[in-house]
Amino acid sequence: MAASAPALPPGAVAVVLGPQARLWLLPQRAAFDPDRGLLFVADAHLGKAVSFRRLGVPVPVGTTAQALARLDEALTATQAQHIVFLGDLLHSRRSLAPETLAEVGAWRARHARLQLTLVRGNHDAHAGDPPADWQARALDGPLHCGPWALLHEPAVVPGTYALAGHVHPGVVLGGRAKDRLRLPCFRFGAGSGLLPAFGEFTGLHVPERQADESVYAVAEQRVFAV
Repeated sequence: MAASAPALPPGAVAVVLGPQARLWLLPQRAAFDPDRGLLFVADAHLGKAVSFRRLGVPVPVGTTAQALARLDEALTATQAQHIVFLGDLLHSRRSLAPETLAEVGAWRARHARLQLTLVRGNHDAHAGDPPADWQARALDGPLHCGPWALLHEPAVVPGTYALAGHVHPGVVLGGRAKDRLRLPCFRFGAGSGLLPAFGEFTGLHVPERQADESVYAVAEQRVFAV
């Protein structure tokens, strides 16, 4: 159990998903279990931009640095002791470029005491497990931890609340086509939920909203129910 957990960070929302299943939904597009000191991050896709540039596609630079900066913000806000990545930590083998390795290696050195666990996703199958010096445990899901079943692709796991990524969920706000806004979101049903993609430059998918589903959008450094 996390010792002296901080107060709910600015812009975050607290939700209760079942007995002993509390989450803080963070504006950094991650979720925190304050009872266990666990930070959940889905679909970081580190090195995606450099992977595309290696194929000759002109895409923005600095996306890995931005993702690591947001990780630092989430860690400072929550004092998390352990990050569980819900799949797709790396985008591809091409992501293991020298600049990506240097950036993540320096970040890891600053957080040497932090536990890292990767629940493998479909992109991890191609990218391979994280380099040894990242000191990240990698395993196939579901990973059972307290009330949670942690996995990459959405599934129902009886007797647990299942948290997943993979979908890169989004929500559309507004009525008329010209006024519509697509935002990343958290989506929670009766026994399972989806986290937004943490990484930059990942796109959004807007699933049909289910009757029993709660949806929380992320925009302007805050999370809000929609």
